[in-house]
Amino acid sequence: MRFDILTIFPEMFDSAFNSSIIGRAKECGKIQVNAHDLRNWTRDKHRITDDYPYGGGSGMVMKVEPFAEAVKSLKQYNPEAKVVLMSPAGSLLNHDMAMELSKLPGLIILCGRYEGVDARVSELFCDMEISIGDYVLTGGEIPAMALVDCVARLLPGVVKEEESTLKDSHAENLLEYPQYTRPPVFMDKKVPDVLLSGDHKKIDQWRREQSIIKTAKIRPDLLDEAGLSAEEMEIARKAMEKDVE
Repeated sequence: MRFDILTIFPEMFDSAFNSSIIGRAKECGKIQVNAHDLRNWTRDKHRITDDYPYGGGSGMVMKVEPFAEAVKSLKQYNPEAKVVLMSPAGSLLNHDMAMELSKLPGLIILCGRYEGVDARVSELFCDMEISIGDYVLTGGEIPAMALVDCVARLLPGVVKEEESTLKDSHAENLLEYPQYTRPPVFMDKKVPDVLLSGDHKKIDQWRREQSIIKTAKIRPDLLDEAGLSAEEMEIARKAMEKDVE
């Protein structure tokens, strides 16, 4: 899968995508990640990408022309790529959205700055706007990093143990169960006995119950889509009641 990112700060992506899992995926050709300087598609000698907003107001607005030229250029290399604008006003990124995006041949990701981006960028050239949360950052670069990381790790072969992505938090609309490693006791806190038992059936059952309990306490809004049995719903109910007490 190919990711093309349009930004006025391409250097921000160097360390983020050249190490760890994403870096290895790039090296072995599982993904391509290219951070492009939006200024390369400007036509004035000062390479300006922003201007004052019509109607007045504070701050600057990113111009439509550089984005238009850049998207047109990048589409030549990946015609089927979807164009995404990172925006606090966009649809909230979640696991289901990431799964759908991971099926695409590529993404062209636009990063705004300052007071925002000329609305015609989204209206004319974008397939969707995506937000990573109900807050505002100084630019779209960090959200773009989160989007690429979230989508890329779902691609076949990017995470070595592919099955591990199937049990991530939110993969089944449940938060992930607690994880432990050595030592078995730390500051009087013991690893649950069931995890040391070697009984994989009981371990799977414990993990499922812990996911339900954790979700009920922290994100009960997810439970409606988790497909719980009547017995599991009772576990969730008791967890929520105990948390309220």
